[in-house]
Amino acid sequence: MMRKWLMAGIAILTIAISSCDENTNTMGYSLTSDADRFSLVPDSFKIESMQSIKADSVLARSSYCYLGSIKDPETGAYITSDFTTQFNLLENESSYIFAAKKDISSLDAGGEPVATSCYLTVFINNFTGDSLTAMKLVVEELDKPIEENKLYYSNFDPEASGYIRNGGLKQAKVYSMVDLTLSDSMRYVRQANNYYTYINIPLNKPYKAKDGVTYNNYGTYLMRTYYQHPEYFKTAFSFIKNACPGFYIKTVDGQGVMAEVLNVQLNVEYKFKTDGTEYNGSKIFYGTEEVMQTTHISNDKGKIDSLVNKVKDCTYLKTPAGIFTEVTLPIDEIKKGHANDSILSAKVIFQRMADQNNRTDDLLNDATELLMIERDSLYSFFEKSNVTNKRTSFLATFNSSMNTYTYNNISSLINHMYANRDKGSKNWNKVVLVPVKTSSVSTSAYTSATVTGINNEMGITSTRLLGGVNNPRNPIISIIYNKSKE
Repeated sequence: MMRKWLMAGIAILTIAISSCDENTNTMGYSLTSDADRFSLVPDSFKIESMQSIKADSVLARSSYCYLGSIKDPETGAYITSDFTTQFNLLENESSYIFAAKKDISSLDAGGEPVATSCYLTVFINNFTGDSLTAMKLVVEELDKPIEENKLYYSNFDPEASGYIRNGGLKQAKVYSMVDLTLSDSMRYVRQANNYYTYINIPLNKPYKAKDGVTYNNYGTYLMRTYYQHPEYFKTAFSFIKNACPGFYIKTVDGQGVMAEVLNVQLNVEYKFKTDGTEYNGSKIFYGTEEVMQTTHISNDKGKIDSLVNKVKDCTYLKTPAGIFTEVTLPIDEIKKGHANDSILSAKVIFQRMADQNNRTDDLLNDATELLMIERDSLYSFFEKSNVTNKRTSFLATFNSSMNTYTYNNISSLINHMYANRDKGSKNWNKVVLVPVKTSSVSTSAYTSATVTGINNEMGITSTRLLGGVNNPRNPIISIIYNKSKE
């Protein structure tokens, strides 16, 4: 029986081998019909229309806040930035915000707990301008929290909107990015494996709360509120609503520095005893992007209008809240005569023009990341916290060696626009180039980072792009068609 099965297997194998054709020249065609065969056809089209458009304000949702005032060397406009911040609390720390009241050893004459010190620390991630320039800020207490679940643009002014408490905490501070009064070892603080410049703002003057009670400083107010109403410290929401709505940090004097703020800390220090030994205690409340923060930008609109309306031999990208570039894509020309062809690739390169003078190099950096989105999605993209989908939105990174921003393949955008050309929008074939700052995560050192957030660039940048109404050297879109054979 085994022999019969063996002979049958040999026979089947022999048939299979003999049926194979050693000639593989037509292997590809044997798998496809004539209708599926194609040829690649390259072509190129000039972008006929590019123009600068004014960005009166941008959505102020960013990982960073900005503080300072600086003069734009291109326009002569003064750009000033202020911000508000709240402070975060975690639910699992609510039972030990401060040491137990019975253990507090820093007491007033009446035996009530007091804070030995209270101050704000503003950590600087980066700055533009002269590190020795003297600047002046004022910290003001908010009268009520900035509402959650609302969108705030860079023209939101908390002072004009009635958020500042009359008669509340108000503390001025003169500072510079490099504080020469400190030793080298004290000039920077280490945080998250990096060293940061910081600004300390003492809050040690007598503080009068809304209930009329006066405390020796703001930290004492927080401590006693905690012991009287621990429920106020259960969550960040209850803390912000009932105890500390936040602060407005405003630039009031000085010019020449714009700082990118990493975060703000509210520090309360006190003393306590354990087993007869006195220790220094402290509590830090963190102002980070997990709680509400807003950035208020003041820019000279007249200077912005002048660039947009008068300069026609190039287009501009200026931040913050300055100028974007609008581009009209030649969709009809690209699709003309190719109704049955698909577009395999559509590449466009935007060339950076040289600065008009060397002064701009000192203060104005080029936009690092450039978002391309449909004109009608200019605001909704950021309001919905979108990221690029490589269909209707794309990112390009500045190539400093080539002075270019390259979008390697926007074929899906061209197809999308052409399909929606008759939907009634006058901007159906227009895109906008917007300077942005992205956040990303990477699962390992061997994988590429994934973009998790895209926000408007709020730092000071300026870029001139080749093209415009009076400049014939507009960019070229290089197309590769997959041309069907009829």
